Amino acid sequence: MSLLLELRRIAAVAGLLALAALGVTPAFAQSAPLEIPFVTEWAGSPHARASAEAFIHWNEEGEIPLACAKCHSTPGFRDFVGADGSEPGVVNRPAPTGTVIACVACHNDATIMMSSVTFPSGLTVENVGDDSRCMTCHQGRESTVSVNEKIAGMADDEVQPKLGFVNVHYRAAGATRFGTQAKGGYEYDGQTYKGYYGHNGIQQRCADCHEQHALKVRFELCATCHVEAGIKSRAELSKIRMTPVDFDGDGNVEEGMAEEIATLQEALLKAIQSYATEVAKTPIAYDSHNHPYFFADTNADGKADRSEAIFPNRYQSWTPRLLRAAYNYQFAAKDPGAYAHNGQYVIQLLVDSLQDLSGKAMVDTSKLIRPES
Repeated sequence: MSLLLELRRIAAVAGLLALAALGVTPAFAQSAPLEIPFVTEWAGSPHARASAEAFIHWNEEGEIPLACAKCHSTPGFRDFVGADGSEPGVVNRPAPTGTVIACVACHNDATIMMSSVTFPSGLTVENVGDDSRCMTCHQGRESTVSVNEKIAGMADDEVQPKLGFVNVHYRAAGATRFGTQAKGGYEYDGQTYKGYYGHNGIQQRCADCHEQHALKVRFELCATCHVEAGIKSRAELSKIRMTPVDFDGDGNVEEGMAEEIATLQEALLKAIQSYATEVAKTPIAYDSHNHPYFFADTNADGKADRSEAIFPNRYQSWTPRLLRAAYNYQFAAKDPGAYAHNGQYVIQLLVDSLQDLSGKAMVDTSKLIRPES
């Protein structure tokens, strides 16, 4: 079968899938069901979860805005890559609600030719092949560049009433993976950072580690190399550790890289809270599930209570130094696979954030070890 015919077949199938997500089944499909490759795997993936917030958030508005359509709908993604005949690299119109990420989003005449991806920093990575489809969305929406633009000309430790939290967005695995080549984390002046993490030289592509349609991690493949970790399930991937260096300074060199990152995140949140109280003069609390994530800690108990984790109570006493650290905390928090995607880059960001806060708040960084670049 020619490539063009195959793409047309996939497009037709994807149309049926999109209708199915809306609960509509054409009569001809009822009488002559199609054999759809990988449809079972796709149907169980987050890309097909029609009830997810990622796809229903705009239902009341009736359309998905330009800024969000690219990654939260099939029409929006096709618009961005130019598969609908429009100019590529930009979303030209809001997308209708009611779709998911169906086959035709990733399989079409435009995506088959893609081999590069441009990150929010403006940096472009070439020759990544099919990974460009994944990283077009899984790259975040902010960067070192955008944070610096927002804090330009501001004194590091002066509260800026017009400054708000800058959220990297979610599942920015591509930005983590390419490190300083993407600058998805906040990189401090005077420091050097790790670039692309090549893993083991064999598993290089997104689909080498993730099932291409189901999106789940191929943990059985991980286990064949990481025998010492005793991996028997995806949940145990966090046990993997490839270095004897105790980056977080807790004396434990048996814990997995994920735990090294988690310990540093915990230390960074405490440092953020210490700085907010001592320097910004307004206690701060974090809630991972409520936008915009950082809130005024009105009772100063160190956590975002239900009555505090609401938008009207969002944190509004940002200084540039506090924002940089909070951005990196969120960068690490919103990539649950950061330890595998590029763990040492993330550790560099967390250590540098702690070091930056240590001059103004009660933060002990004496035992931390920063990975070399």
